[in-house]
Amino acid sequence: MSSCLGLYIENNVIKYAKISKDHDNFRIDAFGMKFYDNIDESIKQIINETYSYKTPITVNLTDEKYTYAQLFSLLSKKDLEKAVDTEFDFFCNETGKNRNALEYRRLLMPNLEDRDKTTCLYSYTDKSNIVGKLQILDAYRVSQVVPLPLSIINLNTFSDKKNSVIINIEKNTSVTTIVNGKIQRVDIIETGMKEILENIIIKENSYAKAYEICKNTTIYTSQGRNLQVEENEYMEDIMPVLYRIIERLKEIIIANEIEVNNIYITGLAAVINNIDLYFQENFPDKECEILTPFFIKKTNVKLNIKDYIEVNSAISLALQGLGVGSKEINFKKSGKLDQLSNLLNMEIGGKKENANKDSGNNILDKLKNALKSEPGKALDQIEKGMIRGGITLVILLVLYVAFAKIIVGQINKKETEVQAYISDTQDIISDMTENTKLITERTEQYDTAIEKINEENDKISQSYARKNTLPNFLTEIMFNIPKEVQLTSIKNSSGKAIVIEAQSKEYDQLGYFIAKIKNEGILTDVTSTSGVKQDEVIKITIEGNLPY
Repeated sequence: MSSCLGLYIENNVIKYAKISKDHDNFRIDAFGMKFYDNIDESIKQIINETYSYKTPITVNLTDEKYTYAQLFSLLSKKDLEKAVDTEFDFFCNETGKNRNALEYRRLLMPNLEDRDKTTCLYSYTDKSNIVGKLQILDAYRVSQVVPLPLSIINLNTFSDKKNSVIINIEKNTSVTTIVNGKIQRVDIIETGMKEILENIIIKENSYAKAYEICKNTTIYTSQGRNLQVEENEYMEDIMPVLYRIIERLKEIIIANEIEVNNIYITGLAAVINNIDLYFQENFPDKECEILTPFFIKKTNVKLNIKDYIEVNSAISLALQGLGVGSKEINFKKSGKLDQLSNLLNMEIGGKKENANKDSGNNILDKLKNALKSEPGKALDQIEKGMIRGGITLVILLVLYVAFAKIIVGQINKKETEVQAYISDTQDIISDMTENTKLITERTEQYDTAIEKINEENDKISQSYARKNTLPNFLTEIMFNIPKEVQLTSIKNSSGKAIVIEAQSKEYDQLGYFIAKIKNEGILTDVTSTSGVKQDEVIKITIEGNLPY
């Protein structure tokens, strides 16, 4: 697993993000921002906090500028590189710049209007700017120094091939135009968060507090201004700058003659609430949104995406160090084994007077004299070959020992990481066991609670049933009792039991009434006494249960 620390350094603030890469998977290990007075101390704290003592670092270039040239696309690779250098020399002469004081990197892209030409985008800066950045990080392992407008594209795959613009509002504002997933132009707007923060600092006298004010500020669009509860006194410091940026962006899009579909907002200003809606209101025919790193899942509620977005610049630099993006934009010259090459290809022996001049004063001279068949004579080809072979063996031995130490160190490091992973896995398994136990206990509790709820529901249902049963029973009796039958008593002594005392002058009417009660299901388990005749009236007692 490889990792890289991205550092975005500008006036009074450092953004940092340490990212690890495992195959094609990326993970943010640490990120944050620091407002500093002492830059050396702040960088030291970041290195300590992120454990990046030996981690490669990618840092942003400062105050770089951009220009363009049109080259013939049919040139060979060798001639094309010569033409690239020649065009930049011509640019320096035309603009009165000191070519020897400048360093440039270039990106080649198809010309959108002429297929026979190739557009060359130059990013150039004073060499002193590069040296200054490297001096700040002299004690650490800096692998790349890259222009942020060229590395900001790393945050998105842009696989949909729509023409897009990334507007990065940092100290100043950069506009990176992307066509078919590749950078086509870079434009700089000489205003940005530096102006906003400096306006607020006049009132608050704190860079960090000024930034927090911006972070907690909500922009209201023209349709939503009536929802604003109270006036924000800092709007007068923020809105004019954003308005100028938007107006300048409109001019750039028109001047570039590229139909833009998407506008992505990033940088310090991206933390201002509703800034994407403000851009959308000014560009209604385009999709405007905050730029989010492609490997961060927006659906993960545990992540505060806004915290990641505010260090987008550092994330893009770290991704650059992990191999995402173009390798041609690195302003730090890669270290080469120039001394080793010179040593292996140097002329050994030379003239006689030179060979004897400092004889015995260094190890090489002693080795030469020891190998001479006849002292005082120049070395022949065999002796030169022996010396070269001896030096080569010594160098290879030193390299072997060095690489062996590195490999052993890496093995020990990997063993430590494996043990840490095993420990973490065991902890996770233990937590899962505890969680499983807790879930089982909770399930049992829930089952018990559900049973109690069902019992209560049954009781309530029975209660509702009983509440309506008696009125229904009396209603059915009313509709089914014969006219010749009289009820003298109806009792509900307990539960469902019903006792009815009835009388009539005729036996058949009482029998008909009893049959109705049974057949209509007015009562169940119906029984009756034999009729007792008193004074020409026959009396009977009917017993049964309510049907519920």
